[in-house]
Amino acid sequence: MIQHTGWRQMNKNNMHKAELGVDMNRARDEVWKSAKLTHRFLTGVRGAIPLAQTQIEVMLRLLAMRRKPVRRFLDLGCGDGVLGAAILERYPSAAGTFVDFSEPMLEACRSKLPSNRVTTLLLDYGKPAWVEAVAGTGPFDAIVSGFSIHHQPDRRKRALYRELFRLLEPGGWFVNIEHVAPANPITSVLFDDAMIESIHRQQPQSSRAAVRRRFVTRADRSANILAPVENQCRWLRAIGFAAVDCYFKIYELAVFGGQKPK
Repeated sequence: MIQHTGWRQMNKNNMHKAELGVDMNRARDEVWKSAKLTHRFLTGVRGAIPLAQTQIEVMLRLLAMRRKPVRRFLDLGCGDGVLGAAILERYPSAAGTFVDFSEPMLEACRSKLPSNRVTTLLLDYGKPAWVEAVAGTGPFDAIVSGFSIHHQPDRRKRALYRELFRLLEPGGWFVNIEHVAPANPITSVLFDDAMIESIHRQQPQSSRAAVRRRFVTRADRSANILAPVENQCRWLRAIGFAAVDCYFKIYELAVFGGQKPK
């Protein structure tokens, strides 16, 4: 049975988190700087994301709409660099700037990617000063982000999107593969069930009940500040992005973004 009351409480909690801003950022910092949690995410939750390869393919198709090879790109909140790795493979002459505030994530990124085409920067983009540190490696033909920006309060999300707009070359694309707020309780139930089933397939030695318990009580869940994809597309249009749309969505996962006008 769908727990409507629990879903309403989840939305209230998200609103409360957005209001707390600084405190939530501090909690997020402590969570994602943990090497143990980073390992668990990269070897468990990340690999369980439904249709993850399809989401990356949608990202690459959007970048191809520029009709020019990507030369410089930014992978924001890069984690182990899975999105940037796909761009490097598709565009052999491209070089990427990979930004994360978690050293364990950057270590995972460095271990997988060619050092001669990659710049890694330990930065917290929750603070506006991060822009100065990356400006020297831009402007960028593409900026991508995967399951990262949803940790920011909504006010900071909007400010960040303005910063990304300024960092793009005219004609460049911003593509966000993101965890977004569900529009109704059914969406949330379907998302949780899909994730739990996928993780369980990866971890058959654990019971489904144990996998569910770990998933719903995971440490990083409290750091999520989800926003509806419709709202975020509206923010991008207001900033000046063109061709803004949600190009793919399944449950609470969305691929959306836009292009800086030429």
